Amino acid sequence: MNRLRNRLILIFLAATLAPLAATVWLTTSLLDISLSYSSANDLDAISKSLEATGREFYQRVRTDLKQRALTGGIAPAKFGAAERAMWPEPVRSFADGGEADGFALAGEQGNRLDYFVRRGDDVWSYSASLGEIGMQRLAAQIGQARATVKENRERDLQRGFRTGYLLLAAAFWLISLALLVYLAHRISRPIHQLTDGLGKLAAGDLGARVETNRDDEIGRAIHAFNHMAGKLRESTDRLVYLGQIASWQSLARKMAHEVKNSLTPIRLTVEEMTARYDEADRAFMEQAAQIVVDEIETLERRVRAFSQFAAEPPVLPGELDINSILQERIALLKAAHPEVGYECKLAEPAPRVTADQDLVKGILTNLLENAAEAAGEGGRILGLVTAANGNVAIEVHDSGPGLNEQERSALFQPTISFKKKGMGLGLSIARKSALISGGDIVLVKGELGGAGFRVLLPASNNGRETRTDRRR
Repeated sequence: MNRLRNRLILIFLAATLAPLAATVWLTTSLLDISLSYSSANDLDAISKSLEATGREFYQRVRTDLKQRALTGGIAPAKFGAAERAMWPEPVRSFADGGEADGFALAGEQGNRLDYFVRRGDDVWSYSASLGEIGMQRLAAQIGQARATVKENRERDLQRGFRTGYLLLAAAFWLISLALLVYLAHRISRPIHQLTDGLGKLAAGDLGARVETNRDDEIGRAIHAFNHMAGKLRESTDRLVYLGQIASWQSLARKMAHEVKNSLTPIRLTVEEMTARYDEADRAFMEQAAQIVVDEIETLERRVRAFSQFAAEPPVLPGELDINSILQERIALLKAAHPEVGYECKLAEPAPRVTADQDLVKGILTNLLENAAEAAGEGGRILGLVTAANGNVAIEVHDSGPGLNEQERSALFQPTISFKKKGMGLGLSIARKSALISGGDIVLVKGELGGAGFRVLLPASNNGRETRTDRRR
């Protein structure tokens, strides 16, 4: 799954659709409000027109009612002075006013018009129906409409709408921009870190690494960079070590040649001196000559060791069963070191490697010999085989005193040992053989309290097919 691509698409959608949706919503809302504002203007016009119509209608009804009353076209309701206490409130209010005539709305919500005429102390009342039109109700509705129009105009809606629209639109766009910047930073930051790491690696810093917990394309690229940097450092360390070994080999060849040139005449001269001395001194001379010859032989062994170290033996790789080789080496050394106890833990199924058999045997022999010498009488040695990540590991652990920091720092460097059986070149030769085989030798924590060494060799690619054929 292309997560980076999908994330960029989501960022684009968030940066465009969110402001678009907000703009549509705001525009729709403002359109509704604008329509409402336009309706208020219409309401104002309608209320004014209705008010004028109602006033004209009222005036016509008054004129018609008064005309009919004067011409006798309508019979009045007569209220005598003797019955004043029984008069309706509108009649009594007119009588108390002192006018000669007057009009008053009566009935349900003003749907009847009364015309009062004073006749001495009596009051005559003429009435006309307004039909379904209630003048009081109409006046109240017109007043409410005018009040609504006045309230809307006092709010200054046009400026409020403009300000609100600008503020809301700016807020939505700023939020979208902030989201876009945040997401872009999350994507670009690891790329920037990876670029810095590549720059450091190109400048020679082989320890450059980039920390990440991502699992998308960028995270896999960073993991690949860290893996590449680790492999590059391992390869560089191996090349440096092989370069050092090559320098020591050149020095060893020169030393072996020079020492060999000096040893031969010394041996011949001592043998000649022994042959020419008298019988009386022969015993002493033979003893002295034997001591010199023994030391010369020791030096010759060292010269052969230097020659072996400086030599480049032919490498003949083949498929090897590591379990069998480790068992064979341990069985061989048990006879030479009966005072040491051996334990072997093998991997199942038996792992196979492609390497030179003589080089692998030489590596294991050197490590097992060193372990036996370090463990001493009554000590223990553990050999084990494991396979993981395309490599086969052979480990040798001893119960000896272990190694101090100084010994660890120069463990694989070629040195000269003055022990009777030690040349100081064994581990250097063993690591060189491992590197030639495509692997390495590293120091690990000892499982028996002493030192521990791990030989790494590349697993055979066709090991699985070989085991399958063997089962057939």
